[in-house]
Amino acid sequence: MGQPIKTVAVIGTGTLGTQIAIQAACYGYDVKAYDQDPGSFPKTLQKIRGLMKMRGKGPTLPMEEWEQGAQKVKLAKDLAEAVKETDLVIEAVLENLELKRKVFSQIDSLAPQGAILATNSSSMPISKIESATKRPEKCLNMHFYIPASSMNMVDIMGGTKTTVETMEAGKQFIRSIGCIPLTVKKEILGFCFNSVWRAVKRQTLYMWAGGYVDFRDIDRAWMIFTGMNQGPFGLMDAVGLDVVYDIEMVYYKESRDDKDHPPHALKARIERNELGVKSGKGFYTYPNPEYARPDFLKG
Repeated sequence: MGQPIKTVAVIGTGTLGTQIAIQAACYGYDVKAYDQDPGSFPKTLQKIRGLMKMRGKGPTLPMEEWEQGAQKVKLAKDLAEAVKETDLVIEAVLENLELKRKVFSQIDSLAPQGAILATNSSSMPISKIESATKRPEKCLNMHFYIPASSMNMVDIMGGTKTTVETMEAGKQFIRSIGCIPLTVKKEILGFCFNSVWRAVKRQTLYMWAGGYVDFRDIDRAWMIFTGMNQGPFGLMDAVGLDVVYDIEMVYYKESRDDKDHPPHALKARIERNELGVKSGKGFYTYPNPEYARPDFLKG
């Protein structure tokens, strides 16, 4: 077994990167975070508070402790400062393979030789990124969901050379921060639950864009069936429609099947800056979306 993980660096403080940093800080890790936009962390933190309120769910630990964890995250002025003395680096930048490979290469040259490098990619296997480093045996996928609202599961998957020790260290870290590791034993695009969620996204987007069913009725059906307080379109708004589009394009580029191409109607929303929660409008309008109203399920 390698050295225990004590210090964590998170690169990219968008919706998920910020949550990962706070989650780790809440459980006693020394956490540094870096984003090219120095104002990203506080801006995203405010949006996450709104997201928790909207979903009606908070983190798996008391809210007061979560807020204290947010204050413990140290914001680095540059990438070198963020990763220079760390045991685990979690990359959480945009869902773009070229960008992720570039960031991994930079991290590899700056982080300690023994540090584990993880990507929070929502769809890309680490096998497509690992060759950008000189330590493929220490690279892995570690995909978080929405820990700030109790969705505390994490897909974990190795690459072509990831060691058993690296995987075990990753799983132990996930457990230690109050999350559940979902181990993928053989490489698959989208990992564990995200592959299931992707099938839901693909079908619901097809039904909406093709004019078969109004997105509100799809969400009503999902909410009634599962007991959740959001449907697929509300969830996509929370993720960010631009992020959803980029993820769907990863699947399309892999298969080249026209059925996997995200609908043009989704791209049109993005071009109108209807990105979801973060822009104030997506399929729904925020901060008070229709699906949060008591009469929404009545149709």
